[in-house]
Amino acid sequence: MPHNNLSHGSLVRRIAAKEITLFFASPIAYLFLASFAAIGLFVFFWGEAFFSRNIADVRPLFEWMPLLLIFLCAALTMRLWSEERRSGTLEHVLTQPAGLWHFVLGKFAACLALLAIALLITLPLPVTVSLMGELDWGPVWAGYLATFLLGAAYLSIGLFVSARANNQIVSLILASALCGFFYLLGSPLVTGFFGNTAAEWLRLLGTGSRFDAITRGVIDLRDLYYYLSMVAVFLALNTLVLERERWSGGGDAGNRNRWRAVTALLVANALGANLWLGQVHGLRLDATRGNLYSISPATHQYLEQLQEPLLIRGYFSAKTHPLLSPLVPQMRDLLREYQVAGGGKVRVEFVDPAREPELEKEANQKYGIAPVPLQVADRYQASIVSSYFDVLVQYGDEYQVLGFRDLIEVKAASEADIDVQLRNPELDVTRAIRKVLHGYQAGGNLFDTVKSELVFNAYVSADENLPQQLVEFKGAVREVTEKLQTDARGRLQVRFIDPDADGGAVAKQIADDYGFQPMAAGLFSADAFYFYLTLGRGDQVVQIPLDDLKKETLERNLEAGIKRFASGFTKTVALVTPPGDPTHAQFGMGGPSFSQLENLLGAELNIEREDLSDGRVSGAADILLLLAPKNLDEKQLFAVDQFLMQGGTVVAATSPYSASLSNRSLSLSPVTSGLEKWLAHNGLDIDKKLVLDPQNSAFPVPVSRNIGGFQMQELRMLDYPYFVDVRGEGLNGDNPITAGLPQATLSWASPIRVDSEKQGGRQVTELLKSSAGSWLSTSTDVMPRLENGAVSGFKPQGEQGAQLLGVISAGRFDSYFAGKTSPLAAREETEEENAEEGEGQKAGELETLPSLIGRSPESARIILFSSNDFLRDQVVRMSGSATGSEYLNTLQLLANSVDWALEDAGLLSIRSRGHFNRTLPPMEHGTQLFWEYLNYICAALALALVAIVQQLRKRARQSRYRELLAG
Repeated sequence: MPHNNLSHGSLVRRIAAKEITLFFASPIAYLFLASFAAIGLFVFFWGEAFFSRNIADVRPLFEWMPLLLIFLCAALTMRLWSEERRSGTLEHVLTQPAGLWHFVLGKFAACLALLAIALLITLPLPVTVSLMGELDWGPVWAGYLATFLLGAAYLSIGLFVSARANNQIVSLILASALCGFFYLLGSPLVTGFFGNTAAEWLRLLGTGSRFDAITRGVIDLRDLYYYLSMVAVFLALNTLVLERERWSGGGDAGNRNRWRAVTALLVANALGANLWLGQVHGLRLDATRGNLYSISPATHQYLEQLQEPLLIRGYFSAKTHPLLSPLVPQMRDLLREYQVAGGGKVRVEFVDPAREPELEKEANQKYGIAPVPLQVADRYQASIVSSYFDVLVQYGDEYQVLGFRDLIEVKAASEADIDVQLRNPELDVTRAIRKVLHGYQAGGNLFDTVKSELVFNAYVSADENLPQQLVEFKGAVREVTEKLQTDARGRLQVRFIDPDADGGAVAKQIADDYGFQPMAAGLFSADAFYFYLTLGRGDQVVQIPLDDLKKETLERNLEAGIKRFASGFTKTVALVTPPGDPTHAQFGMGGPSFSQLENLLGAELNIEREDLSDGRVSGAADILLLLAPKNLDEKQLFAVDQFLMQGGTVVAATSPYSASLSNRSLSLSPVTSGLEKWLAHNGLDIDKKLVLDPQNSAFPVPVSRNIGGFQMQELRMLDYPYFVDVRGEGLNGDNPITAGLPQATLSWASPIRVDSEKQGGRQVTELLKSSAGSWLSTSTDVMPRLENGAVSGFKPQGEQGAQLLGVISAGRFDSYFAGKTSPLAAREETEEENAEEGEGQKAGELETLPSLIGRSPESARIILFSSNDFLRDQVVRMSGSATGSEYLNTLQLLANSVDWALEDAGLLSIRSRGHFNRTLPPMEHGTQLFWEYLNYICAALALALVAIVQQLRKRARQSRYRELLAG
């Protein structure tokens, strides 16, 4: 029976209340709370340099919690049983009729209450971060849960050690050592000495490795059970220790055996269950916004298309680089998620090539997988280890290999501070699955990936109206399309239509729908005819370009057209950059370079440099990308216009200004893109002004300082309104291009004006807008100026308001050249004159057709960003130096635009789940200090509040006691 006929719960509560009262009656509780708050805030703001990280999260608060809690929990529990033993009150506890587990639980509950108060004191910190930037609260609550559970485990260990020790200092040292042992058990410091299998078993038993998983925002049932089992085991051991002291004076032998058996079963169950649960997957909750650590619906869609078994094999060396070692279990967990999601269609294997020579030989010879030599060094020696960190994805006879360079990203703050993380492994693995899946499906027949019927229309005049060369080419068109019809097995309809038949009704219709006008063999020829080829499905129609009159070219262009309606094929991006743009940015030659963007897009797409000087865009191009175009002539503009008229998408990053950057100077000069009149014709104008925004990203400037006679150079982050920081309401949350983007920086941008009258019925979507406090300037003096250590100038002038910086115009466009002479006509005239003089081809021969499309189909789109420089390598690197990490948001913006234009919604949704930093808005040093001191003040006020409440409770108890005496 419980003591004094109290219930079990009441007795535990009385013991806990007594311990809490004793805590606050001594300086220990206040010392614990003050130390916890002060150390936590110091680590957050100074140790982990929160403002230098420039990321809106509270991960730095939890980074050092496993180590901090070791010492604080040991200090908190060191006196609980040792003091009872020293003062002699332990004998009184042992002689009580109540079970000793009541006292153990009561003391443990009191410690948990103190830990909960300590965590509540730090709550103003995430609230502050949420006020400064966009905070994902899922990982925050998960971090607090992990800290509470880890603290509970350490408190139970401390209570157990305190029950065994006769001295508080001895208890402190032993408890810290035992907690430290469990923390180090799963850390890379220990697991680095073992292979992957043994290391994974150790991580299952380590408190630190479990803690890291939860603070990411993934609440796993296995981790919760681990901490709860640790608490149960050490509380049971604590009770057993006390029971043994009670048994020293005699007692029931059966009771002894029961306690020994229960404790042994608890320990065995905790060890066995944790190791067994380590093999069970799927029992977890992803608390992050957007479920960053779960298999996305887009990945499930690709897995549902599997008809044959898919093999995913991870080649991971047991002995690898210490920085790669923690990433191996993360990859294993992710790949197992694919196996679960595959529903029996996905087989996942893990191979250590050093232990399986046959599989290593197959990997080397068949798949081209080779170990990578990595340097491993410590304070005593340096060595080279050849390590595998590769993933093979195989479907049928198609396969893709992902090496560690494809899967990881390295962030180096200094030579000694290197952070290695997985980049976006789901995107990489799903992209590989998509490639092998559609590559296998299309291996025998192109039309296997076309989900509905295509219609090929040849708007061609009768033979008697065509030049002889076109009559022959018409026969080639029939031959090629008949072969395609056979391969299509009912999914391709071919129609040859004479526009002049039926009184010219078709000619009028195609003129209205597509702007197709009669052609002429040359300027001096009166014979008119039609020769247009289109391929369509529903409302989507593309024109098959006639680059020349060769059968091979026609087959290639028709295949490219069919692939636009097929799924799974690698799309082609035609890239146009300013003249002199170097292939390798490190050479520093020519104009601006965009190699980082090319590398990002090139991982999924074919990037082809496009030369528009011939007035045409390659027939293989699926999208046209114009980056900082400069001085485009009429032929080049004609190529852009006609690509749009064919139903294509033109993405342009252009503005009236371009920056020139060097180590010591910055200048801005006017530029002419050649697109100005063409954009204005399509209802889009870019003002010859610059947007300045008080909500801006920092500009990194090297500043020299004289310290003790030595010249030191440091990087100062200056408030720079020309770097417009677009975030929040400035990003269109309803469009996939910007919906998953946390922020984007547009450098030296100009405002876009949309002419609604010229837009007609087209759909206009605003993507990017500056803040409401932005203003405009015509000055090209954009160099940041320092006066007395502060930035001068750049004060708001004139009218302030949000400015449009990114827009989509989609629908039917009319050609800029409609009703005008084609720019290609001059070339044709020259060729005919040369032919008359015997210097060129014979008169009447046609190499290309002088066609001009006057109107586009509904699928045509223009995506416009009003900055020449925001995608340049140099500017992207500057943004990265300002944030202290790799900056990818602007590159991601354009990659999202390309995916959206190519209607690749699957990869776009996965890409937007990528782990891109939620950057903080820029703030001055004084503002940073304000937020820091505000949190310290909040912590001090919370401590004072706890003290006041405790004093009030104490006075209330004294008052009741006096009333009892008076009565």
